[in-house]
Amino acid sequence: MILGIDEVGRGPWAGPLVVGAVVLPDTHTLEGLTDSKKLTAKKRAELDVQIRESALGYGLGWVHAEEIDQVGLSAALRLATIRAVEAVDTPYHEIVIDGTINFLKETNKGSYVTTLPKADFLIPAVSAASIIAKVARDTYMEEQGIMYPEYGFGSHVGYGTAKHQKALTEYGVTPLHRRSFAPIAKMLGGEVVKSDGITVSSKKIGDDAEARVAH
Repeated sequence: MILGIDEVGRGPWAGPLVVGAVVLPDTHTLEGLTDSKKLTAKKRAELDVQIRESALGYGLGWVHAEEIDQVGLSAALRLATIRAVEAVDTPYHEIVIDGTINFLKETNKGSYVTTLPKADFLIPAVSAASIIAKVARDTYMEEQGIMYPEYGFGSHVGYGTAKHQKALTEYGVTPLHRRSFAPIAKMLGGEVVKSDGITVSSKKIGDDAEARVAH
């Protein structure tokens, strides 16, 4: 029994980071499971329903923009992974995380983890995790697009598209934006006050976090 884990939303300038965790039955008959980015929105939505109906267990871990800014992207990835796993209450024997970093290393589940690049192509449970996380995040961003219609969140879901950049120039930064990410930090003057009261370069926070995750 494999608990598959994958994340979506590492790179956007706005919106949450979401990690999916799924345990599928050995006898599942789901067809078309693959990296969520390779599927159409319609197919993802169909599979999302099927996964939730057939999975033995699943969970989602959310870390929103303000918390990403406070702890950095690397810690946010760990937090989201832990939260997703804690939401799964079914037994499993192995954990497979897409990528090369064991985000559960410092927990009591760390020894059960295998990291595998492209696991969302190779392991059905990881593909399923990728799909439910992306559908959940995209749905959330579409809802935010109604609240902030000028930004087009429903179409670019927070990524740094030309439309998004133009909206930022015209309307400024929303509570959804990750102020520690370099493009947003630049608009805000390049500084951010962390929770301990120390003012540091917000660009440096974002760049350091990206570097930690890359290694």
